[in-house]
Amino acid sequence: MNIENIGFIGLGNVGEKLVKNLINKKYFINLFDLNKKKYSKFKNMNINICQNLEELANNSNVIITCLPSPYAVKNVIHNLLPFINKSHLWIEMSTTDKDDMIKLSKFFAKKGGKVLEAPITGGEHRAKSGNISILAAGNRQIFIKAFPILSKLGHQILFCGKLGNASILKVITNFLASLNLIGLGEALTVAKKHNIDLGLTYNAIKISSGNSFVNETETKVILGGSYDVGFTMDLASKDSKLFNKLAKKKSIPTKLGKVINNQFNKGIKNYGKRSFSTSIVKLIENECKIKLRSRNFPKKLVDFDVKQKGIEIK
Repeated sequence: MNIENIGFIGLGNVGEKLVKNLINKKYFINLFDLNKKKYSKFKNMNINICQNLEELANNSNVIITCLPSPYAVKNVIHNLLPFINKSHLWIEMSTTDKDDMIKLSKFFAKKGGKVLEAPITGGEHRAKSGNISILAAGNRQIFIKAFPILSKLGHQILFCGKLGNASILKVITNFLASLNLIGLGEALTVAKKHNIDLGLTYNAIKISSGNSFVNETETKVILGGSYDVGFTMDLASKDSKLFNKLAKKKSIPTKLGKVINNQFNKGIKNYGKRSFSTSIVKLIENECKIKLRSRNFPKKLVDFDVKQKGIEIK
């Protein structure tokens, strides 16, 4: 399979950064996004702007999707299918519904195409540096064939077995991230109300058993006052619903899953669906009439590590 011609669909906060890590002399990149304004970020780069999905499919052997919702993924793939053949590999990098992923992969396979799911995790700042983590699932040989592309996009890459597994695991990790985020809001509020400096609190949590990736990243921009994680309230809400759907399917009582879902519904109602997901802590800030702020914390997350070689985690 020729993997030199890559089509990329979805130039959102994360997708745009993934594309920029692919652009080099080895790969020819075809782009498509419904929002034409997104193309302005790729001026004078080695890319081809496609007018439609047919043009992208005809000029690409590998098609990567990075889209905001299961609905968007379904819509794109259904519109792509008439132009798919045995020369195509679809790499799906969104956070999507496991059942949809499996169903769409069967449609894709009927056209002769191959499929690999590869959702990403680790935040917008790591997508930019190329050090984001990737959860990949599907046929092992397809994974090996696609690994050179995945290694350009991320650092730690985990093969998760059969198709659908990566979608489930990505939703689980997002559930845990949201759980951490809500818990940190309450923890920081307790510290604030007891007159403990929040910079000190951050460092105490960081060196403790209560530390987490969310604390080391998202707490910083909360304390810095921007809440800017490049991830929005509607996406967090969507992911919590996907988690609860997975649990319900197996009759698992997920009390915390329901709490998270309710909190993000409140967050959307109060601050809007396109507010940053970290804005969820404003619920407790407003209720307690405080601001969770500290000096010398950033407005924006930056991964200062240089691009690390893509490696398979075993």
